[in-house]
Amino acid sequence: MFIYNLGIRFYGLFLWLASFFNPKAKKWVNGRKNWESQLPNVKNKKVVWFHCASLGEFEQGRPVIEEWKKRFPTNFILVTFFSPSGYEIQKNYSHADHIMYLPLDTPKKAKKFITHFQPTTVFFVKYEFWLNYIFTAKKANVNLFSLSALFRPNQRFFKWYGKVFRRALHHFDYFFVQNQASQQLLNSIGVQNVKITGDTRYDRIFDRIAEQKENELIKNWLGDEKAFVIGSSWPADEAIISPMINNQNWTKKVIIAPHNVDKKHVKQLTIGLKKTYSCYTEVNGEIPKESQILVLDCIGVLADAYKYGEFAYVGGAFGTGLHNILEPAGFGLPVVFGPKFSKFPEAHDFIERGIGFSVESQTELSSKLNHIEQHLEELKSKVLDFTNQQKGARNKVLEVLEQQFQLSE
Repeated sequence: MFIYNLGIRFYGLFLWLASFFNPKAKKWVNGRKNWESQLPNVKNKKVVWFHCASLGEFEQGRPVIEEWKKRFPTNFILVTFFSPSGYEIQKNYSHADHIMYLPLDTPKKAKKFITHFQPTTVFFVKYEFWLNYIFTAKKANVNLFSLSALFRPNQRFFKWYGKVFRRALHHFDYFFVQNQASQQLLNSIGVQNVKITGDTRYDRIFDRIAEQKENELIKNWLGDEKAFVIGSSWPADEAIISPMINNQNWTKKVIIAPHNVDKKHVKQLTIGLKKTYSCYTEVNGEIPKESQILVLDCIGVLADAYKYGEFAYVGGAFGTGLHNILEPAGFGLPVVFGPKFSKFPEAHDFIERGIGFSVESQTELSSKLNHIEQHLEELKSKVLDFTNQQKGARNKVLEVLEQQFQLSE
């Protein structure tokens, strides 16, 4: 633990130094300033704590959060984030009673945090395993669960130097994992309290579809047409997409939502467009019909925009992380993405079933989109069949909790 705690302190120092010139690091640091003075009064409250690294993990936790709040409305729901990209977007989430950044994982801060909230139940979502919080929570006799967890052989839990991390896993009361490979890895180190429940994001996708309202701007702009929707694109994605949609033979309307919506990147993106385009935030009452491309230069519109799509490209897989391919799939859209997807089991599932396609170049992208257009109705049916089969992870989780753990108000 000495080396771990030293590493945590160096990590905090690094982010503090980075905050002087990196906006995201600055939000990370400033969001944790004076955290003790901002803690809510939870006296006589039954606190249930969900911790998420960022927005993607929150979307996995959300179905369980909302079902828990429905069943136990007097419980105090605490949600913490590690990353600003999750906190900034969800800091006003209505189903939580308090939302905050997770303080740096030092022994002192973990003890103060747990002592104040005295949670009865804790969910760490997917990859989050902060050792001081885990050990401190178990000392306080907290029920500790890992939700929508995903494990791979190259993680430190399964390495010769990972003893303290393996010990942390043995402190969990139960693991709800996404796939059989994760279950087998946990079993290999003596962790048996595991159930394959799948990815709770599928439940979230269908919840969102049920709640969705029309986006009249996009609906009126498209009329009877359907768009090619490009979600969460990075420059490397745009480098193979822009030449294709700029081609004079491309006639389909396009909705493009860059991952980074700051003015500098949006300007860089739009300078490269040779077709008529409109930016969503600059539209006044109606998107011009002559605009062939709609740029979503804001957060919060993309997930609903997929409804108006015919097929989709999801960005991030030329870099460190593929973004959410389940959102377009929920509407029956076949999905294309870049080549770096090894850490994302859903991408493997999509490729295996012929409803997702990985590309490395503009030529491959054009080829895959031609294939999709030629088999569109068949592919849409396969996408919807597959996504519908994946629903129900939330209920599987709660079924185990009800049978094996005492759930109450």
